[in-house]
Amino acid sequence: MRLRQRIRTCFADWARLALAAAGQAPAAHHLLLIEALEALTAGSVDRLMVLMPPGSAKSTYASVLFPAWWFVRHPASNVIAAAHTADLAAHFGRRTRNLMEEHAERLGYALAEDARAADNFRTSDGGTYYATGVHGHVVGRRADLVLIDDPVRSQAEADSRGMREHLWNWFRSDLTTRLKPGGRIVLVMTRWHEDDLGGRLLESGEAWRCLRLPALAEDDDPLGRAPGAALWPEWEDASALARKRAAVGERSWAALYQQRPRPLTGTLFKTVQIATLEAAPATIAASVRAWDLAATGAEHAADPDWTVGLKLAREPGGRFVVLDVVRLRGGPHDVEAAITHTAQQDGRATPVALPQDPGQAGRAQVLYLTRRLAGFHVVASPESGAKQTRAMPVASQIDAGNLAIVRGAWNGALLEELRDFPHGRKDDQVDALSRAFAELTGGAAPARQLKVPLFQR
Repeated sequence: MRLRQRIRTCFADWARLALAAAGQAPAAHHLLLIEALEALTAGSVDRLMVLMPPGSAKSTYASVLFPAWWFVRHPASNVIAAAHTADLAAHFGRRTRNLMEEHAERLGYALAEDARAADNFRTSDGGTYYATGVHGHVVGRRADLVLIDDPVRSQAEADSRGMREHLWNWFRSDLTTRLKPGGRIVLVMTRWHEDDLGGRLLESGEAWRCLRLPALAEDDDPLGRAPGAALWPEWEDASALARKRAAVGERSWAALYQQRPRPLTGTLFKTVQIATLEAAPATIAASVRAWDLAATGAEHAADPDWTVGLKLAREPGGRFVVLDVVRLRGGPHDVEAAITHTAQQDGRATPVALPQDPGQAGRAQVLYLTRRLAGFHVVASPESGAKQTRAMPVASQIDAGNLAIVRGAWNGALLEELRDFPHGRKDDQVDALSRAFAELTGGAAPARQLKVPLFQR
C-alpha cells in the first residue's frame, strides 16, 4: 500500500512520517494512545481521558498529530481545542497547522487561503479548528471534536476550590454544550488534585474510557510492564525518575507522575496541627531516642530505606515535642556509629529504644548494640501489629494539637512523610515516632530491658 494511503488509514503511520524529520518514532505507550485515539475517531468511544506524566509526549500525539489526522477521517468537521491558557492552545494549533502545510499532499487536504491563524484555521474541505484557553469564549461555535489538553496550570490553581469550580462550570455549561449530536471529547492531562477535572469526571458516572499510564508501573499495567518499570525508559529510566521523585516530593509524585493524587493533609496525620518551636522547651519531663533500622543497606537497593533515630520529649504539661531526627543510609558499621554517637550527644539520661526483629538474628543485633551502648539505658521490643495501628496513638495527639517540633533542617522530610502516610514511599520516621511515643507513654508492646552481664559488656 502506498504511503499516502497508509497514513490516511493508520494514525501510527502518520505519526512515524510526521516525526521522522526529528528522528523520533512512537514508543510503546504512544502506540497504546494511538489505538485509543483511533477508536475515538471510528466512533467506538466518544469520551476518552488520557492520564500520563509530564514529559511523556502525550500532547505531541493527542494535540499536535491527532487533529491533522482527524481531518483526514472527518474532512468537514469542527474541532475546538482548549488548554490552560490561550497561548498554549495556540502553540498546539500552530504546530498542527504547520504539519498540515508540510504534508498537505499526503494528507489529501490543504489550508484555506483566508483562514490560517494558529488559533483559528480552516481546511480546503471545510473543516475548522478553533483554539482557546479554558474559560475562553466558545459561544456561537459547534464541535464534532472537543480536545482539552492540560486544563490545570499549577498546583496553586489545583488546590483552589474556587478555581476548580470555575473550570468545572466552564466545562459543563460552556464547552460541552457546543458539542454536536454524536460529538466526541478527548481530555489529556496530568492529575494534580483528587478533585480536579479528571477526578470529577471519573466520579460523575459518565462512561469515560480512561487510559492511565503512571511513570512507574503498578499492578495490572496496561502496557504489561513489571511493577516499578519506567514508562519511557529510552527517554527517562527508573534511576532518573527516582531522582525526580526525591526532588518533587511524594504528594507531587503521586499526582503528577503516578496519576493518583492524594489529599494535602494526609489520611492519618493532620500535619497542619503540628506547631513549630524556635527552640527546645526549657523544661522536659522525659525524653527518648527511638530508632527504626533499615533492613537494606544503601548499596543493595535503588531506593533503600532510611535508618532513623527520632528524639521525642514530653513536657511537664503533657505536650510532646520532637526535638531531633537523625537519618542515614549506610551499612551496619555506619548505623552502629550513628547510634552510639547520637547516644553520647543525647546523654545518659535519654533512653535508647531499639526495635527487635523476630528470630535469633534480631536478638543478636539488639544484644550487640546494647553492649556497644554500655552505660546507657537501652530498651528493645518487637514490632507488633500493623504500622497504621501502631501510629494511631501519636496521630491522635497530633490531631488534638498536642505535638510540636523544634525547627530544624529535618522538619520538611518528617512532615512530608507524616502527611503522605500510609500511601507514601517511606515510613521509617513514622515507625520511629510511633516507637518513641509508645516508650514515653508506656504503650510499647511490651518493652523489655535487656540485662547484659557486666563481663559481657
